[in-house]
Amino acid sequence: MKALESLGMKALRGMDPEAAHGLAIRALQMGLAPAPGKITSPRLKTTLAGIALTNPVGLAAGFDKNATALNGLARAGFGFFEVGAATPRAQPGNPKPRLFRLTEDAAAINRFGFNNDGMDAIAERLANRPKDAVIGLNLGANKDSDDRAADFARVLERCGMHLDFATVNVSSPNTEKLRDLQGKSALTALLSGVIDTRNALTQPIPVFLKIAPDLNDTELAEIAEVAQDTGIDGIITTNTTLSRDGLQSRHRDETGGLSGKPLFDRSTRVLARMSQLTDGRIPLIGVGGIASAKDAYAKICAGATAVQLYTALVYGGLSLAEEIIRGLDALLKADGFANVADAVGSKREDWL
Repeated sequence: MKALESLGMKALRGMDPEAAHGLAIRALQMGLAPAPGKITSPRLKTTLAGIALTNPVGLAAGFDKNATALNGLARAGFGFFEVGAATPRAQPGNPKPRLFRLTEDAAAINRFGFNNDGMDAIAERLANRPKDAVIGLNLGANKDSDDRAADFARVLERCGMHLDFATVNVSSPNTEKLRDLQGKSALTALLSGVIDTRNALTQPIPVFLKIAPDLNDTELAEIAEVAQDTGIDGIITTNTTLSRDGLQSRHRDETGGLSGKPLFDRSTRVLARMSQLTDGRIPLIGVGGIASAKDAYAKICAGATAVQLYTALVYGGLSLAEEIIRGLDALLKADGFANVADAVGSKREDWL
């Protein structure tokens, strides 16, 4: 399967990035992608905001925007995965081209703009989800909405009954002024509305907040305070960055959010600082630039209870997930950790 995947990845890299992504989703739907099933061990089993995970390595939102490959992703080895972002109404997103590979930098830039089929279509697919997987939904707001804060609650109300967790995404750089919702007063009002909606669900689920990597220390401190005051169950650190420091690719000046290897250090520093600010009271999910077991382990040691990846799959294929999970298990064993939870934050000071 690995050799076949390598050939497929070579062909996909010769295509338009968004078209290649569509084919990758199609391969998952047809059962043509790697499917190692559950990968676990006593060291890897953990709990995230009360959710039991077979392992702490997840797939970030954006890969399966419309929840069309749930069965394939459930067999791909991830401990959990996140679909979306979903908005109340379907929207096309920004004009193409809007996804760019930065091969020299092992990175990508996207400016999708929350393109998705809308919450009703996504809810119908989630209603038929595999029951043995941990699945979350990234909540978004329509670009032309009169009340973006209310959009997040609307999507949760519609889809929440089919989810294990939901993520409030106010950190995408591709919807104008969306990041303004990360301010203290706006964020407090938004999260309070989402939490009220969550509490009204027949089976309430954890709600996470996804933040940007470009926040200063004052802004991070305010977010930590709001998260604790509103009862958010976890913080995802981080989304894509607007920074272009040190890039080599000819696409480096494209508008949009940068993900991949160049984001690793920046996002891990934000993770460590948020771990310090919350002092272990809120679980953190580390995202940004993870391309190896060593990277995943570094995020955990910096303060992450669990991690998510995405861009590295563009270059390493879906089998990279299994490689990272098994490699993480080996690193934990080598350092004498009986369980991944024991490693969380063990080297946080290295990033502060």
